[in-house]
Amino acid sequence: QVRLMESGGGSVQAGGSLRLSCRPSGNRYPFGCMGWFRQVPGKDREGVATILNDGTMKYADSVKGRFTISQDNADNNLYLEMNSLKPEDTAMYYCAADPLLNTATTMCSEFSVPPYGYWGQGTQVTVSS
Repeated sequence: QVRLMESGGGSVQAGGSLRLSCRPSGNRYPFGCMGWFRQVPGKDREGVATILNDGTMKYADSVKGRFTISQDNADNNLYLEMNSLKPEDTAMYYCAADPLLNTATTMCSEFSVPPYGYWGQGTQVTVSS
């Protein structure tokens, strides 16, 4: 059974930094796309950053220049370095992975929800002003 385990969330003041980690387990093959999404109550889940299996990265406009996604190719761990945090970054952050190559490109390029993807349980990020 594939599982994604996030960690690293917390509470910080505006301007601060956090580093999220996502550790996959149970997957036999590398994922086609991995990424971070976030959601606040009452709003749709939105894409934050993704990385395709060829290393191509995509960021939401709201986080460009502040967030950096990276992946450890040895064990597929996924990271999100978040700097210059703003109160509007407050959300539950989810790690996602698409194992299917034919939908991974769409997930990574359009922040679409993978139809057969995997999701972590989420980690809360709270930024106070």
